[in-house]
This record gives sequence, C-alpha cells and structure tokens, in this order.
Amino acid sequence: MTPIADPAIAITLIVATGVIAQWLGARFRVPAILPLLFAGFLLGPGIGVLDPDAVFGDLLFPVISMAVAVILFEGALTLRFADLRGAATPVIRLVTIGVVVTVAVLAWAAHEIFGFPWPLALLFGSIGAVSGPTVVMPLLRTVRPTEKVAQILRWEGILIDPVGAVLAVVLFEAIIAAGALSEGSSVLSFIRVFALGGAIGAGLGFGFGWLLKRHLIPDYLINISTLGLVLLSFTASNMAAHESGLVAVTVMGIVLGNMKGLRTGDLIDFKESLSVLLISALFIVLAARVDFGPMVSIAWQLVLLMGVVLFVARPLNVLASTLGSDTSWRERALLAWIAPRGIVAAAISAIFAVRLMEAEVEGAELLVPLTLVMIVVTVVLQSLTARPLADLLKVAEPAAKGVLIVGGNPFALALAETLHEKGVRVLVADTSWSQTRAARMKGLPVFFGNPVSEYADRGLDLIGLGTLLAMSRQPALNALAAMRYRHEFGSANVFSVRHDPASFEKGGDPLPLELRGHLLFKPDMTLETLQLMMHEGFKLRVTRLTEEYPFDKLSEHLGGTQHMLLAMSPQGLVKPFSEETNLRAGPDWRILYMEKVSDEEKAEKKKEEKAEREKKKKD
Repeated sequence: MTPIADPAIAITLIVATGVIAQWLGARFRVPAILPLLFAGFLLGPGIGVLDPDAVFGDLLFPVISMAVAVILFEGALTLRFADLRGAATPVIRLVTIGVVVTVAVLAWAAHEIFGFPWPLALLFGSIGAVSGPTVVMPLLRTVRPTEKVAQILRWEGILIDPVGAVLAVVLFEAIIAAGALSEGSSVLSFIRVFALGGAIGAGLGFGFGWLLKRHLIPDYLINISTLGLVLLSFTASNMAAHESGLVAVTVMGIVLGNMKGLRTGDLIDFKESLSVLLISALFIVLAARVDFGPMVSIAWQLVLLMGVVLFVARPLNVLASTLGSDTSWRERALLAWIAPRGIVAAAISAIFAVRLMEAEVEGAELLVPLTLVMIVVTVVLQSLTARPLADLLKVAEPAAKGVLIVGGNPFALALAETLHEKGVRVLVADTSWSQTRAARMKGLPVFFGNPVSEYADRGLDLIGLGTLLAMSRQPALNALAAMRYRHEFGSANVFSVRHDPASFEKGGDPLPLELRGHLLFKPDMTLETLQLMMHEGFKLRVTRLTEEYPFDKLSEHLGGTQHMLLAMSPQGLVKPFSEETNLRAGPDWRILYMEKVSDEEKAEKKKEEKAEREKKKKD
C-alpha cells in the first residue's frame, strides 16, 4: 500500500491504534507492549501504510527524544533509596550483582555473535538487563507464584526499571565521552556531561520540590508544570552539554522521588495519560521503522542470542544473586525463567540507536530490532510457559483467596479488620491519607492511592487476592473499580456496595447495574445503613457452623439472613451474601454478620475496661 504522506492523518492513525492496542492489553490481561509492537509491525513493514521517517522527517528524532525523557523521568521518580534498604537480600543482589552479570553476558554475546564493538555491546547489555513492572505485574497475576517468589520478582521489576535505565544512560554518555561520537578529551567530556546534566537536573528537582512542599503551585497546574519542567530540563541540559539531557531528567526524577516530606503521588499521576499516550505512539513508531529484510539473513544469530538471554544470562544472574540465601532450588528455577523485557528497554534503545546511526557507529542499526525481538520473545514465551512451570515446580499458589477492599470508611475498615483477624488476606485501598492511616493503625495492609490508576498497576500488590469489595463512599469509584478488576478477578468475584438513593442529588443511583458488578448484601443494607447500624451499637460477629448448630439455627437466631454479610468456606474463600446469591453454608463454614450488642454485653465490657484501668494504675 502507499504510505501515508499527511502528518495529521499519520498522527491520528498512531493515536487511535495505540488506544485500541492498550485496550486489547487490558482486556486480555497481557502487557500492552505486545499489541502495540504487533500493531506497529502491521502498519509499517506489514502493509506499508506508515513510514515514520518519511512522514515526520527531521521532527522524528526530537519527538522520540522528548518522549524518552518523559519515560525516564517517571522511571527515576519511582527509584526510592528507602525501598532499596527495605528490600530482601536477593532483590538487592538482583538489581546490583545480577545486573552486572546480565550486562556482561549479553555484551559478550552481542560482541561474539554480531561483532558489536565493545562499547556498543555493553550498551546493548545494559538495555537487555532492564525488565519493569509494566510487564512483570501482569505476568505475576497470571502465574500466581508463592508469596516469596512473587515479592522478589515484584520488587526486582520495580527497582530494576530505573536502575537499568540509569546504567544505560551512564554507558551511553561514556561512549560519547570516549570519542565514539564526539571529539576532544574523553575524560573531560564525560565529567562535563554528568556534571552539567546532574547539576541542572538536581537544581530544577530541588526547586520544584520546594515549591510543591509549600503548595505554591495550584493542584490543577502540577501535571502540566511537571511536563514543562521535564522538557525544560532536557532541552536546557542538551544546550549546555551535548547529550546530557537524559542525565538531567534522570537526576531530577531521583531527587524528587527521594525528597523528604514530598508526596510524589501527584507527580506519578502526571504519567497516567500523557506517558501512556507517548508509550503507545513510541512503540508503534519504533515497530513501524523495523526492516525485516536484514533480520531474515541473521535469523540463526537471533536464535543464538535469544538462547543466551533465556538460558545463560538470567540463570547466571539468579544464581549469583541467591547464593547463600534460603531460596530453594525450585524457587531459583522459576526466578531464572521469569525476566520479561519491557517499556524502558525499548524506549532507551530508540533514542540511543537514532543518535548512534547518525554517527555511523557499526552495528547501531541492529540495536532497536534486537531489543524489540528480545521483548517479544521473552514476554510471549514466558507468559505462555511460566504458569505450567510454576505448577511443575510446585511453587504456584492455589486459587487466590484474599480480598481487595476499595474504601477506608469506618464500616469498610471494621469489615477488613474482622476478616484479617480470621486469617483472610486483606488489602485496603483508598485515596484518603487519614483513612489509610487509620487502617495502618489497625494493622491492615494498605495501598494509598487511586486503585484504578496506572500507578496502582505498578504498585498495587494483587498477589493472593481474588475478590473485590468496592465499598467507597464514591459510587463512581466503586463502578470504576468493578470494571477494572472484573478482568483481573473474574466478574463472579467483583462486588460493590449499595448506596442510599437519598444520598444522590436527584434521588436515585445514576450508575447502571452492569457497571457496578454484583451488589453486596441484601437490598436494605446500604453503606449508609451499615454505618448507621454501627453508630447505634451493632457489631460485626463471626460464627462457625457445626452439625449441631447449622445455618438454619443461626438464621433463626438472627431473624433471617438480612444481617448476614459474608460467608467463609472451609477452604478460606470469601462469599458475600447478596440478592443474587442463595448461599447455603454447611459445617465448618464461618458466617460474618451484624448483631446489636446487648445491654448485658455493654455492662460486661464496661466492667472489663474499668478493671483494666485499675490494673494499670496499680502497675
């Protein structure tokens, strides 16, 4: 077909295709990078309608550079030194010793197989060492490994993303300083690039953080101010010292991410829409520029390189990182297989390759194709085989039994606390700092942030969770959570609380039933009613059913099933009561219900509290 010549049509096609690809990734629970790359392959070398170099011309490289700057800034923003200190020993080794091992092995492979000069081979090795949460998290939710393996892979994905990116930037600048792309003293060039880039990034980062901590920037301007500052830092640094812009944005992200007293949630949210758009466009453009002609002639070298990536580099990485630890051989085997490459690897390879090709560096034209092939092979192969391997090694969890509770209001916290006390894994997610703090005070695991944001996709630990109870005071948030997690947990395991129609401005719930999942509890048990009942002295109780005390007797004692909220099976699965379900629990089931505290119980509790106070006085 004839390539598109009109930039407006090309941009529209790229954006529309990116949105569809992102939706496909979310719908089928696969990393979005896969449909994005396949879409680019189809539009470019496939049917030939998109030729980015022809349609965008000289603007292509600056746009790619700025997109990568935004992506690197966001990655550096998530690198917190406190996380490195608090992570398990194998995780620390995986992102330090393991990275060195991977870089060395891949550099050797690229040098021997493709004849890359050593500086370019080391750069490829550093790019190939980067994984990332955007590809690891969906894989973990599908594989469901044991808690220990899941936490190691989760933290490795979070930390290696910025660590690997920083390492790649350092090596790229070292290549420039060494004279491959510039003239003059290599040592002085290297120092100049990092000194100026680091100073500009640190200065702008500290200055912006100071303004944010003092609330001198209105909330509605934070996102656009962040974007403007990233682009300013990147451009100003490049003007001061050629190719130092990536250093500047990386340092600025690290400074802001580790500044005391600064909440970075709003800064990370800035990535939500813009960065998703940039990533979508970037990968479609990169894939569309790939020429498969030369790739066919090096097919066996590609197979050999992928063999090194899968069966040499990663196993040696894991072996070196887990020596002397209590990690079993089964856990090591699964860790050695799961290491999909993702967004940052492709992004940084794009900008480096363009610059290296301009300088006519030997082998630079293969940097992006090799990286894209590595991404596709690792993500596809490991997505298909990791779960069967985990089952074979007996390091896979059975059915997820935990509960994600969206909302930190008093009733939601009381319910979460009761489930937690009964051995059910619970995670409370809320955007309110005071409510998440109250949950922490009760000893409950919490996620502070929007549970339907991309920030949640990166940081919300869903390992072991299989049921959603959307119980926020915001019906719209409950509906969004139900839509978001029905693909994660299955529509049968997604529930949202009812709200009193009087709480809506027009007297009725404006949200259609299909958006809210299954409705929790009986029709009269709205969130407002449940909170009122707690205020009036009702308490949450749990009763275990037996042969002598079956479900019918408990129902008779309570005057029906109206106040029954949840049932817990002998296997630990949580089953909510609702209008749509007809639970008939048997022996060893536990029923959670609301019951009013009697006067005798109140008097007994007061006596216990008084005795406790007197005991403390004597002590």
